[in-house]
Amino acid sequence: MKSIRFVVLIIVLAVAMPMSAASTAEQTKAERRELYREGAREWAIYCGQCHNVRPGAEFSPAQWQTIMMHMRSRANLPARNSRAMLEFLKAR
Repeated sequence: MKSIRFVVLIIVLAVAMPMSAASTAEQTKAERRELYREGAREWAIYCGQCHNVRPGAEFSPAQWQTIMMHMRSRANLPARNSRAMLEFLKAR
């Protein structure tokens, strides 16, 4: 039963927080670099509070997106911070 709730939660979050390729393509390189830097800082702060942080290469970009949607909900992360961390993790 818990696994069904988890899957439903992931689906709901995917609908609530779409990260389309078009919106990513619109960002300038400078904005993406700043998000990357911010994401590196936030990743160390937020993720390290509760568990060992994972290296970016451990998961694919698509897997990181799903993980960040889940953790955004669990850790009550602000949208800007989760986007920055996702940018950082996807680039590693």
